[in-house]
Amino acid sequence: MKIQIKNKKTGKIIKEFEGSDLSRADLSGADLFEADLSEANLSGADLSEANLSEANLSGANLLVANLSRANLFEANLSRANLFEADLSGANLFEADLSEANLSGADLSGANLFEADLSGADLSEVKIRINQKEQLIQSLHIQIKND
Repeated sequence: MKIQIKNKKTGKIIKEFEGSDLSRADLSGADLFEADLSEANLSGADLSEANLSEANLSGANLLVANLSRANLFEANLSRANLFEADLSGANLFEADLSEANLSGADLSGANLFEADLSGADLSEVKIRINQKEQLIQSLHIQIKND
């Protein structure tokens, strides 16, 4: 089986991998703008500082993956497994993380503004105290002062 990373607008193949297993792949700093990595196995992969803006990672397995300082602007990470993934310093502005497993993930310093975290598992997630407001807004929670 081949996995092809394609530009979703042009359909042009950016990179092709033999087999369905991209676990532990070194894609650090890669330009994967608009890539289709839906359902891909990227567990333990190094995607640090990668450009994944507008990429489709829905249903992807990113277990313990390194996504530190990655650009995930408007990326689709719905239903992705990000258990204990490193997303520190990542740009998740307007990313779709609905129903994603973020249990134990490191979100410290990540930009969560306008990210959709509805239905996401955020148990034991690591964030900085100054990110509390972004997280609350991303979860669409309203706190009322009675």
